[in-house]
Amino acid sequence: NPMAAEPVPKLMARIGLPIVLSMILQAAYNVVDSAYLARMATGGETALTALSLAFPVQLFMVAVSIGTGVGTNALLARLLGLGDKDRADAAMGNAQFLALVISAVFMLFSAVGVVPYVNSQSAGGSISGEVLSEAIDYLHICCGIPFGIVFFSVYEKTLQATGRSLWSTVAQISGALVNIMLDPFLIYGWCGLPQMGVRGAAVATVVGQLVSMALGLAFHLKLDSSLRYWKPRWDVIRSIYAIGLPAIISQALLTVMTYSLNLILAVMPDVGQNAVTVYGLYYKIQQLIIFAAFGVRDAITPVVAFNYGLRSRARVQQGIRWGMGYTAGLMLLGCAGVELFAQPLAGLFSLSATTHAMCVDCMRIVSLGFLFAGLCIAFQGVFQALECGVESLVISLCRQVLFVLPPVWALTRLVTGPENVSLVWWPLALGEAATLVVALVLYQKRAKKRIDF
Repeated sequence: NPMAAEPVPKLMARIGLPIVLSMILQAAYNVVDSAYLARMATGGETALTALSLAFPVQLFMVAVSIGTGVGTNALLARLLGLGDKDRADAAMGNAQFLALVISAVFMLFSAVGVVPYVNSQSAGGSISGEVLSEAIDYLHICCGIPFGIVFFSVYEKTLQATGRSLWSTVAQISGALVNIMLDPFLIYGWCGLPQMGVRGAAVATVVGQLVSMALGLAFHLKLDSSLRYWKPRWDVIRSIYAIGLPAIISQALLTVMTYSLNLILAVMPDVGQNAVTVYGLYYKIQQLIIFAAFGVRDAITPVVAFNYGLRSRARVQQGIRWGMGYTAGLMLLGCAGVELFAQPLAGLFSLSATTHAMCVDCMRIVSLGFLFAGLCIAFQGVFQALECGVESLVISLCRQVLFVLPPVWALTRLVTGPENVSLVWWPLALGEAATLVVALVLYQKRAKKRIDF
């Protein structure tokens, strides 16, 4: 088994490179969506703000789906390391059962929860009614057809756990390319199709997700398992969520952060809607870099978890060291790229002069925290692999809530005028550095002791 015998640097590169590339492409199609919408004949910046309001719910969908997949990934890799095939099969089947339940919940939210959620961000009238209406349309479609994102997240993680990340990458890239190709036809109404605007971007996203799901299922059936293990086993579900629930909460804190920042930024005098637009765009550009760290994390977790189950201390330590090294290299490259190309990146979105200047400042300030953010994410992968889910949750709580929201809230009360808005972005970078200190302390106190076999 290569998870037990292949040299760790080569193994992590082989598993991680396809994941990193697919994650970057996934982030890229979010940027492409926004770029197409920005270039509509009318209402481009309004559409971008609508996507910013909808984005927290999309993040929550990803959080629940990926968290369930992460729990399955770590459990499955450990069971395979122990040689327990029966429970490994049950883990894959029960993960699919959970995906069906999660999809039903999001469909219910589409029916009864979207309108109250979007209206909660109206900020006393500072967000226009057109923006709110477009955000509602977008979420009705994305939440009403959630099967693609939910089921693909499970198939992706089961393929990664068995060392077959190339196949999950093929599925993800295929869906992303379908999304990108459909965008102009559905947004602008090419070839006689109706011009759907924001709703067209949502339809393209859902179709792309369904393509990834279909391919993920095909590869899953061909390489890993049949469909006969779906019967719920509560001991297996508990094991999945022993790791997966902290991962879900960690990811869901992104929803808390983005939703809260939308509320905080929206009430800034004169520039509230501009600031919401900038934060939404910056976050999507940031994903081009930060998603690479998530890709390396998804290589760290199965490698470390498998060898932790195998009780191979040397390979666990190598997995941690090489994971951190790969992450640091990617984050430094990403920081340099954003610093050098902030102006043309902001120019992709046809923004007003005020919003463009704010977007450039935001990118150049927050990118200074990429290295710290990437290492924090890598530590989360280590903690998840070593069954230290609470520690992973603490890192997310620090970098997405405690070290960000209070200082940003305070600064928005002090800052006036667009020329001073740049001060608001500094807690997003400095909070990552402070969180890395917390991660190092937690690793020394808890996780390091777990590999002292």
